[in-house]
Amino acid sequence: MSTLHLVPEDLRNAYHVKEWRNAAGVLATACPDEWHDIIEVLRQFRLLRSQIMTAGGGLSPISQGINAAFGARGWAEKGFETKIVVGDDVYVTPTHKVDCCKGRVALELEWNNKDPFFDRDLNNFRLLFDLRAIDAGIIVTRASELQPLFDGLGKGASYGNSTTHHSKLWPRLEGGGGGGCPVLTFAITPRLYVDDGDLAVAAAIVAKEARKPRKGRSTAKMAPEGEAAPHRPESNSRSD
Repeated sequence: MSTLHLVPEDLRNAYHVKEWRNAAGVLATACPDEWHDIIEVLRQFRLLRSQIMTAGGGLSPISQGINAAFGARGWAEKGFETKIVVGDDVYVTPTHKVDCCKGRVALELEWNNKDPFFDRDLNNFRLLFDLRAIDAGIIVTRASELQPLFDGLGKGASYGNSTTHHSKLWPRLEGGGGGGCPVLTFAITPRLYVDDGDLAVAAAIVAKEARKPRKGRSTAKMAPEGEAAPHRPESNSRSD
């Protein structure tokens, strides 16, 4: 029996929503605080034209905005150090870091990566669930129906068929890619698109250019005298 009715109707209208192993029911009953965060962040999200036009060259403004919204509610990237001990033998079972994690809920955001990232995410959810580290996993991605919108904005070439969108995710989910882990997926649809105007696009482009490192100038931020320079984590392979 599906528990998708526990997803608020406005979210079901704005996103394509699909669950595996009654994930909505698990989240609503076992993880109510995290479930509330998910509902509120996704309810407030809008897909802005200015963000689409300035995406590329690293983590997109769309992904940055969603990550920041969850971060403000206490979600954070998390790595899991896992191993299996059999007698005197130790077998390391490496997992990749989860984009956003809070309590016993793991969330991955796949806006515009290569579609094998879905395999990685689902397998990671399966492993972490089997090891009793999480109760449920969530994937937020884009709906395939956004492609005509991207084409109309002249950005279609940046969003190929072999990248992450819900038509690539759902068959993997239905095929059991997440194993026994309850998984809930949300795909951003054209209903969430907002044209915030030419001025917003121009401002976003200027801001993006200002963030680019200038040739011949160090990009390291100088710390005030007596303070250590801030640590800059190494960038990963994600580009969504």
